[in-house]
This record gives sequence, structure tokens and C-alpha cells, in this order.
Amino acid sequence: MTDLAQTASTAAVPAAADAGALVQTPAQTVGPFYGYALPYDKGAELVPGHHPHAIRLHGTVTDGAGEPVLDALLEIWQADATGTLSRDLGSLDRDGFTFTGFGRAATTIAGNYTFTTVKPGSVAGHAPYVLVTVFARGLTHHLFTRAYFPADAAAHASDTVLARIPADRRDTVICVQDGAASYRFDIRLQGANETVFLDFDA
Repeated sequence: MTDLAQTASTAAVPAAADAGALVQTPAQTVGPFYGYALPYDKGAELVPGHHPHAIRLHGTVTDGAGEPVLDALLEIWQADATGTLSRDLGSLDRDGFTFTGFGRAATTIAGNYTFTTVKPGSVAGHAPYVLVTVFARGLTHHLFTRAYFPADAAAHASDTVLARIPADRRDTVICVQDGAASYRFDIRLQGANETVFLDFDA
């Protein structure tokens, strides 16, 4: 047994080691692979497209150089149209009827994402918003932001979170309505007009 262990140990040492010519292994980054397994069927459809109050929430995720991030993953949480936060299960198995308030979408090769949902109602007197979480390459921790809606400008004035964002940066968390039931919310991870991201105390 001892002889076998010694033989295996000797065989595991590269010949170069004897000559003192060890070469450092090149650094590599493998993953994260957000596009694998995490996206699921109808994950971006909080309601079906034929829902009478369906809206499209969409946009592009870009990096500090303004280039699209083609492997980001976005998750959203929101109240329903009445401002009710759902406790129902079913996000991973959409039945076409249950509104869970949760969605997940991966960006395309052009950095675009799309959700089909409803415009949320006000919760506890706050301006209606969709909470957005961004996972992407180069991020050591996911990012949180909010997507507010331009039609609720009157409520924005009394929203406690918006009040803490400098006035010249609030537009980075407010959607642009680009259709009768379509809202664009671009997310800029760095650089000029960077989206405001939120920090939650533990």
C-alpha cells in the first residue's frame, strides 16, 4: 500500500517541476451563466398578452461604455393593479389566471428585455412602482432599482424613496411611455446618466 501511494504521488508531479519550471495557471472566469436554467417558460409574462389591462415593460441594459449587456437577467416584483401584494404561488408554473407579482427575463443579444404585466397600484400611499433586480456579468452583487410611471407624477412628489434621489437623477428611475400600453425603462449600469440603484439595510 505504501509503495502504491508513493508511486501515485511521484506520478502526479509534472516533469517540469523537477526542472523548477512551474508556470502559473492563467486566470479564468467561468460563469455566471444566467441564461442557463434560470429563465423559464412564460417567466416574463406576469399576465397573458390578451389580459384587458396588460402593459409592456421593456428596455435595454447597457454597460459603462454604452454597449448592450447580452447576458443579464432581470427579476421584477410588484403589486397588482389595486395595490395588493400577492401571496399566491405559481410564478414557475403560469396558469394564465393567478397574478403572483413576480417575473424573470433574460436580455437578448441586443441587450433588450420585455415583461408583460399590469401597471401596479399604490401600496401604502407610495407612488406605484415596479422593483427591478439586475444580475449581470461583472457585478459582484445584484443591483436593485425601481421603475416608476410618468402618469403618477403627482404621487412622485410625496414618495419617500424618490425624495432621497437628487432631482437631476430621478428621471433614471421613471419609465418613458412609448405606446398606449407600453413603457420603456432602460437600465444603464455605469457611465453617463447611470440608473440610480438602491441600497437596502440588512
